[in-house]
Amino acid sequence: MSAVLRVMLDQLVAQTDADLKVASGELVRALIAHAPQGCEVEGIAPAAGGDGSVLEIPGLAGVRRTTLPRRELAGALQLGLATGIGGGMIHSPSLFAPLVKHDRVHENDQATVTIWDLRPWETPDELPRSSAGWHKAMLKRAVKHADAVVVPTHAMARRLGEISPKLSDRIRVIPGAAPDGFRVPTDEIGRRRDLGLPEGFVLLAGRSVASDALAAGFGAVARSGHEVPVVVIDADEGEEPAISEIAAAAGVPERLVHVRGSLDEADRGAVFGAAVAFVAPSTRAAFPWRTIEAMTLGVPIIAVDSDVLRELVVDGGMLVPATGTDAADALGAALADALGSTAAAERLAVLAADRGRVFSWLEAADKIWALHAEL
Repeated sequence: MSAVLRVMLDQLVAQTDADLKVASGELVRALIAHAPQGCEVEGIAPAAGGDGSVLEIPGLAGVRRTTLPRRELAGALQLGLATGIGGGMIHSPSLFAPLVKHDRVHENDQATVTIWDLRPWETPDELPRSSAGWHKAMLKRAVKHADAVVVPTHAMARRLGEISPKLSDRIRVIPGAAPDGFRVPTDEIGRRRDLGLPEGFVLLAGRSVASDALAAGFGAVARSGHEVPVVVIDADEGEEPAISEIAAAAGVPERLVHVRGSLDEADRGAVFGAAVAFVAPSTRAAFPWRTIEAMTLGVPIIAVDSDVLRELVVDGGMLVPATGTDAADALGAALADALGSTAAAERLAVLAADRGRVFSWLEAADKIWALHAEL
């Protein structure tokens, strides 16, 4: 009889977060590709109403649809109500999972969940109140009922242990990665033209709600001594004026600022393809998806020396102090070095690409299979 790992795939039929959707798809494909002998992967998804793409994943043994759509299912999971999902070995790429009392010893039921971002606990004001509240409630359920909680970095593991001390020995570290095959597309120039972007720019990623990080990024450009265009991706709709104001306050004129929203994989690859540097100024305890993608494509990295970025970037970029001096000044000096020397930029590009090869969804899948075997 096959051992079955059941994976929550709600994001593939009812997306609420673009990065989480990508992570869910990449992870389930990797779990299928690296399933141990005698094991198979099934999916769990909310009731019909999405695009049905979850059904098209090659190798998926089957999909169980709940009777509830995603929104109603989220509420039921938060309250610990019956959902019809059932037991068995369940892994979720998020906190979206049936976290209820179960018998791991006699019935072989397991429930493991993943947390990619600690903002609901550290900076809840950056999120809608309902979202922050749901995550906090689900973590309480995880403390009671999860067999393991996965986070992508040791720094986040330590912080989560401080937030929920009772989890301690159930926290596991398994990093994510860029999408499989992530690359600069052959039609990159045309894509950038369609996006209305220039060639050769400093790249930032973020929303105006994280204004401190964007201010540090724009400040780095202003202090670098180079008049260079700045492209910001992942902005929420309608944020262009607010982000331009942040840039102007930091010393970057509006004419140099280009703000774009969430981009698909090919467009992001095209944007990275013309970036002369990627500046990562955030000190938040969250997995930095764009930093990982930048390293994967060999874009020079200038990053704040935060706990999370230090652990992930290591020697794959220039890390500058986040405290003790103005982050914008330190970032600006590092950026000036990268922009002022072709040799320095090429060296940073090589270091980034070397480090980027460390991250793999297949390796993540192996660790998840090993986790469930351990449990």
